[in-house]
Amino acid sequence: MEIKIKKAPLKKRKTKPVDEAKLGFGKHFTDHFFNVKYKEGKGWYDPVIEPYRNLQLDPTAMCLHYGQEIFEGLKAYRGQDGAIYLFRPLENIKRMNSSAERLCMPIIDENLFMDAMKKLVILEKEWIPKGIGTSMYIRPTMIATEAALGVHPASEYLFFIVVGPVGAYYPQGFSPTKMFVSEEYSRAVRGGIGHVKAAGNYAASLYASKIATNMGYTQVLWLDSAEKKYVEEVGTSNIFFQIGDELITPHLGGSILPGVTRKSVIALAKHLGTKVVERQISIDEVITTSQNGLLKEAFASGTAAIVSPVGHIHFRGKEYLINDGKTGALAEKLYNEILQIQYGLKDDPFGWRVKIFDGKKTPKK
Repeated sequence: MEIKIKKAPLKKRKTKPVDEAKLGFGKHFTDHFFNVKYKEGKGWYDPVIEPYRNLQLDPTAMCLHYGQEIFEGLKAYRGQDGAIYLFRPLENIKRMNSSAERLCMPIIDENLFMDAMKKLVILEKEWIPKGIGTSMYIRPTMIATEAALGVHPASEYLFFIVVGPVGAYYPQGFSPTKMFVSEEYSRAVRGGIGHVKAAGNYAASLYASKIATNMGYTQVLWLDSAEKKYVEEVGTSNIFFQIGDELITPHLGGSILPGVTRKSVIALAKHLGTKVVERQISIDEVITTSQNGLLKEAFASGTAAIVSPVGHIHFRGKEYLINDGKTGALAEKLYNEILQIQYGLKDDPFGWRVKIFDGKKTPKK
């Protein structure tokens, strides 16, 4: 399908943020967005990039009542040569289609998805900040728009993409975070939708996250819902522990999101000679190894922050220090390696980096 582009009048365009150090995360959005509609029996139709605007939904739009809402998150990076790169975008596209399938939503054509992202990012390229550690965040989203009540898959949907400049996800930047282990609440259950990027997963996490924040902690470290024994993931990231000479991360068992950055960290760590093990790891093992010195470091991985070192874990009323509360050598190495690949500062032996604009006026085909 051909994507129509309707540009916003110059006089109605937004003022771009000037201070890149104050960008924050998810605060600024550009002048345009992409959207395409779906109707059962007709398929996807009317793909357009148009001026950013409010959406209009019927009060009975099914996304508002039955939770058919999914999304993705990835970034566009400006290289020092002015080129613009995406990082493993096909992985995000495939994961979104996996989410759509699980929630009985229509699959998006991969070529249309990629074409829409490229065209929108290139149109809004002047919004992409220049500093290392800054980028343009890309948020593809799909919602059920059919106006009806009654629990069944909707017959109409809207897929849209918004973009905006971002800085560091955490205010402290690349510094150790503090994790609160929740035993009372669960994020997801095996057999449910924890392995897809659905809005409901995040709604389920908010209450425990608020408790953790009020106690001074950065994120919740979730345990499995059945036994409340095994570590699963962080609120917005996957989790890794370096115990002895092994880098351990919970295996994907249906209730953990298969992170794109998680997958990248595993491949890169192996490439650098680190032994990586995907297995169940109990919170008791984490605490015990933190006390006897075998736990060298811990870190989370995700699109927003890439790698976030963990300096403290709160469990059952007691706080445990990891690596003296400092950033570990492995976390720092992995963070810098991925960062340099994303910004085109070093060779990409994995083929993860996708150049969509070469720094000149003509987009790369």
